[in-house]
Amino acid sequence: MTASEARPLTAVRQFPPGFLWGAATAAYQIEGAAAEDGRTPSIWDTFSHTPGKVFGGHTGDVAVDHYHRFRDDVRLMKELGLTAYRFSVSWSRVQPTGRGPAVQKGLDFYRALVDELLAAGVRPALTLYHWDLPQELEDAGGWPERATAERFADYAALVADALGDRVDRWTTLNEPWCSAFLGYGSGVHAPGRTDPVAALRAAHHLNLGHGLAVRALRAALPARAEVGVSLNLHEVRPLTAAPQDVEAARRIDAVGNRVWLGPMLRGAYPEDLVADTAELTDWAFVRPGDTAAAHQPLDFLGVNYYTPTLVSAPGGAEPGMADGGHGGGPYSPWPAADEVVFHQPPGERTAMGWSVDASGLYDLLTRVARAHPDLPLYVTENGAAYEDAVGPDGSVHDPERTAYVHAHLEAVHRAVQDGADVRGYFLWSLLDNFEWAYGYAKRFGIVHVDYAEQTRTPKSSALWYARVARTGVLHAPEADGARTADGAAEAVPVQVDAVPGEAVPVPVEAVPVEAVPVEAVPVEAVPVEAVPVETAGPAAGGAAGDGAP
Repeated sequence: MTASEARPLTAVRQFPPGFLWGAATAAYQIEGAAAEDGRTPSIWDTFSHTPGKVFGGHTGDVAVDHYHRFRDDVRLMKELGLTAYRFSVSWSRVQPTGRGPAVQKGLDFYRALVDELLAAGVRPALTLYHWDLPQELEDAGGWPERATAERFADYAALVADALGDRVDRWTTLNEPWCSAFLGYGSGVHAPGRTDPVAALRAAHHLNLGHGLAVRALRAALPARAEVGVSLNLHEVRPLTAAPQDVEAARRIDAVGNRVWLGPMLRGAYPEDLVADTAELTDWAFVRPGDTAAAHQPLDFLGVNYYTPTLVSAPGGAEPGMADGGHGGGPYSPWPAADEVVFHQPPGERTAMGWSVDASGLYDLLTRVARAHPDLPLYVTENGAAYEDAVGPDGSVHDPERTAYVHAHLEAVHRAVQDGADVRGYFLWSLLDNFEWAYGYAKRFGIVHVDYAEQTRTPKSSALWYARVARTGVLHAPEADGARTADGAAEAVPVQVDAVPGEAVPVPVEAVPVEAVPVEAVPVEAVPVEAVPVETAGPAAGGAAGDGAP
């Protein structure tokens, strides 16, 4: 179902009381101040400064200068009626070497941000890791090395000690699939390595780091705090019902989804993933007790969704994409599944080339809810990039984005009606920003940013979303409240003065995870049982290990 095919709203769509209406960002994409107050380079600083890695040679050195303008940005959140804001902490701003004591100036920035949010009535949702590993840890081996998982737990404890008295919702990792397989497999993300075995090792140590961080957070946080993880679970669909296409979907599901869901939710890697990757590794890097450590009770699962994944076996008549729309490049982010062909579904597309299909979000949420009925869910990322244009009057009218968000919120509402315990929605993104390898060429924000002047202008999608957030009712896109009497889009520019010296995926609940079966994400694929660590790998303690998208 595309946005244009979404069923008409014949009845009021009222979301449950207390449903969180949020927007999300990430530290390197918005903060800027890359070398201020003790912050040192992360892998994204290094990657973006490497010629040819990022479109146009763009970097996040300044980004949208949120470090200096956060109070204005929080004021904007309040004006838009947001009840929650999901942000990430820059590890190298808090712990520049990835080791040792915290830098208080770094923590003070996040203390001030959280205090500002609370004063504005916006609930903070903190993500510890959104891809910006301190460069010094990468120089020591990065996520393929076990020590990085241990350092991550130390970092989690530092942040929890500083902010645990005022932040109630904590996420360990955001989209570890991207960290592992785009960062160490295809190389289109930082640190830019292209080694499938290193990618699988990274996936395991991200799983381990997640579990160790959960333990550290539990030890430091008040009992009221909620701890979870955000996964970009792939809604994998075979091109046809032919057995070879179903098998292709199973392989992508294994390395795209169950590499995380196995360890995090069941304490074991799937047997089929281990078999698929046997020619690459014997998984000896998985030590006894690792998957038990990764398998920690969680209070919620964050689901990030943008578009479904359509795959087939090689040899079909229709040419496909090599990587599933993850940035191109000669190397595959799919270890042991690099022959699978990805296809572009027909219909509408975003500026990223991704198909617009809200049915994938509905299918993903309801399937997760059936497998884990006691696990609360949040949509922690959902949104779209479009070619936004500033009108002659300074306004930005983006009906395509409004239609996209409307269709996906309608899918969330249907999922809630059908029994999914979805408790909030975080739109990606609050602000136009540094879009990783695409630099500033792609705009996901509901607030337009003039990167030269750092002026913020809410787009018409923001004003429509504000009405939904304030009422809890899913209004039709044309009833966006963002119109003047003559029908033009109403702009709300927010000018922020320049600062001197600056240039311009499956949920898991607290009890008991072991008793809840894990479904394979593709509907058509036959679920494959996970196997205990002891039987999945060599006798010396190597076991099959799952990674996360």
